[in-house]
Amino acid sequence: MLLLVLLSLTGCFTNKQNQGERLYGLHCASCHGGQGEGIGQLVPPLAGSDYLAQHPGQLACIVRVGLKGPIVVNGVSYNQLMLGVQDTATHRQLSPAQVTNLLNFIESHWGNHPGPAGARTIAGTEADLRACGER
Repeated sequence: MLLLVLLSLTGCFTNKQNQGERLYGLHCASCHGGQGEGIGQLVPPLAGSDYLAQHPGQLACIVRVGLKGPIVVNGVSYNQLMLGVQDTATHRQLSPAQVTNLLNFIESHWGNHPGPAGARTIAGTEADLRACGER
C-alpha cells in the first residue's frame, strides 16, 4: 500500500518537472524556435539573450500580457507585437506556477542563466506580476 502511494506521488511530481519545457513547446517554440533561436529580424532569440538577463523582473509580465513596442536583443532592434500566453485547456492566463516553470526553463537553457537569486519561485513570480499591475 505504501509503495503504491509513493509511486503515485512520484508521478504527480514528475508531471510538473518538465512543465516549463512542455509549455515552451506549446506556446513559444512556433515563434521563438525550438532552440530559442528566434526568426531573423522578426522574432528575437531567447537563446543567449541579453534582454532576458537585463529585464528579469519584467519577464513574467511579458509572458502574461505580451509585449508591444520596440526592444533591442543582442544589438538587434525588434518591433513586433507579442501576445500574452494563454493556457490552451482553460483559455485563461497561465497560472503563476506555470509562468514560473516556463521562465525557469527558458532561463536555464541555450546559454541563459537564472538571476543571482537562482531559479524563480512562485512567490517571486507573483510579486513580479503584482508589480506590473496583475492581480
